[in-house]
Amino acid sequence: MTEPPSVPEQPAREQGAPEQPTREQGAPEQPAAEPADLISRRFVFREGAFQPLAPVPDARQRLLVADSFLVAEGRARAVDLHHDRFVGSALASGYTDRVLLDTFWAAALEAIPPIHRWFPRVELSATASYDETGTHRQPPRHELSLLMRLAPEPSSTAVLATHGGEDPRSIPSMKGPDLVRLTALRDAARADGIDDVVILTADGAIIDGTTTAILWWRGDELHLPPADLARVDSVTARTIRVLAQATGVPVVEERATPTDLRGLEVWAVNALYGVRHVTEWRGGPAVRSDPTRAPQWQRRLDALARALG
Repeated sequence: MTEPPSVPEQPAREQGAPEQPTREQGAPEQPAAEPADLISRRFVFREGAFQPLAPVPDARQRLLVADSFLVAEGRARAVDLHHDRFVGSALASGYTDRVLLDTFWAAALEAIPPIHRWFPRVELSATASYDETGTHRQPPRHELSLLMRLAPEPSSTAVLATHGGEDPRSIPSMKGPDLVRLTALRDAARADGIDDVVILTADGAIIDGTTTAILWWRGDELHLPPADLARVDSVTARTIRVLAQATGVPVVEERATPTDLRGLEVWAVNALYGVRHVTEWRGGPAVRSDPTRAPQWQRRLDALARALG
């Protein structure tokens, strides 16, 4: 059995900073709340156990694959789908040890405490190797790691904006290689009160958000971008699609521009927040904000959560 990562005690809370949950008797010490603007802890998986990494990242290391999911009081939804996406992407990136991937995944699930709300991230990275002359050596050294983060408070609404530049993604269908760049775009937008920015094709069709999948409603039909627009296979969007089909809701793939969504109900969905209805598209279409349908679908998503153990 792999012991949960031991996280060092956190410094005293600064005035105005969010208060952290109290650690229960016998539970492992917890990291302070994330996301990126707060503290997180990363653990590398070596010799069948997790070891804390140095706080300063290795500049030679690049993230190949990542996957995150919400764990609330030891329960999560669609964990098997996250596993399959992570393992499939890792193998597609050139990693060959399928047995170790599965061992790492099982150990990561076991390491997540069954209390509080967590948003852990499993990672596969590659570190470049150099010989004594400074010449780059192949192949790179792969490393599996677990980033432990306390989840932020739930949110049911989102403000969007359109990304104004070229497509920032280098490998659109894989979560990991572009994560730093996409997160930086989102974080810059947050400074202006925008929750996510939407990436478009060269001719203006909606593809994806930097950290969310974009869905919209035309009457009682659920619409989403067509499958031929390369993007990460969103586990949450896929789950919503399955729920829709199971309940008789028509699902339509539509190549649409932001302008085409004027007056429609728009959703931004992901593993962290589930369904958020869009209240504003900054500089874009005037969207219809319906506060009733999204909560119903969020409850359907929540009902799918299962214990990790």
